Amino acid sequence: MSDNTSPILVTGGAGFIGSTFVRQWLAAEQGSMINLDKLTYAGHRESLGEVLEDPRHLLVQGDIADAQLVTELLQEHQPWAIVHLAAETHVDRSIRQPPQFVKTNVLGTCALLDRATHYWQQLDDDEQLRFRFLLVSTDEVFGTAAADCKFSRQSPLAPNSPYAASKAATEHLANAFAATYGLPVLIANPSNNYGPRQLPEKLIPKMILAAAAEEPLPLYGDGLHQRDWIHVDDCCRALHQILLQGRLGERYLIGADNCLDNLTVVETICDLVDLVSGHVAQRRKLISHVDDRPGHDRRYAVDASELRRSTGWEPQVPFTDGLQQTVRWYLEHPQWVQTTLAALAGE
Repeated sequence: MSDNTSPILVTGGAGFIGSTFVRQWLAAEQGSMINLDKLTYAGHRESLGEVLEDPRHLLVQGDIADAQLVTELLQEHQPWAIVHLAAETHVDRSIRQPPQFVKTNVLGTCALLDRATHYWQQLDDDEQLRFRFLLVSTDEVFGTAAADCKFSRQSPLAPNSPYAASKAATEHLANAFAATYGLPVLIANPSNNYGPRQLPEKLIPKMILAAAAEEPLPLYGDGLHQRDWIHVDDCCRALHQILLQGRLGERYLIGADNCLDNLTVVETICDLVDLVSGHVAQRRKLISHVDDRPGHDRRYAVDASELRRSTGWEPQVPFTDGLQQTVRWYLEHPQWVQTTLAALAGE
């Protein structure tokens, strides 16, 4: 816990990682929070649940690219930090709609950095020293990891999808604002998150819901693409520690050493849905291999040793336990599932 009771500004705080971060922060810290979210298909009030009633939490529906709104929020609330999570995140969607990802992720982040810099420049010396801008990026900016290798802080940016390229651009912009204006920037690169309240267009919830409905489970290519999975609770605890303890100008990779191929993950989901639902349907038979997507990175794996050394953070949720909890959550929250599916269908 920090001893700072001043507010922070979180962007995208009604999304998957964002809503988890909001819940954790308010449970651990005394200060208030301004939650700026556009509340598109990716952000839902329902994901915030009980924190909507917390007087320390202010949800503002708006766009990070709205310079006037962002300026007003910064001037009115005087946050000591900005945690930037707002983004378009789904790789498949970025392949279909690359301009939308550039608009939201690149231009939106640039506008936010600009307003944050003007705000920071007007603070007094002590407040400037205290201020932090935490950009939450992704491990996908590094491209494909070679077999038996992990991404590190020194890995070059080599994005292969429009989504990854847009996030790499946000990192370049944040570093440019730091170098040009002195803005105090931190960058976090989480590996693949999973857990409750993730949109059903993403791999794990999509497969859970399809398996529960005993529908086909389409898997790209041979299914042996590897991802480094981390539970969203562990990721958000890491973001918390990076904001409080991270060194300015540093990049922190967040991973839990759960590098597994997609086929193994989906087979495990089938077995867990069989187990949790109490209806053994041998759902593995529903897995079907479909044409691979363009530019599909073969493997992600991250070295989180610097994060561990610098902050003492350690992942706490074993993948097997976390995946079983996640399966149960989706099966026990049909209303949330229906709300998000309707939003995805009606966007």
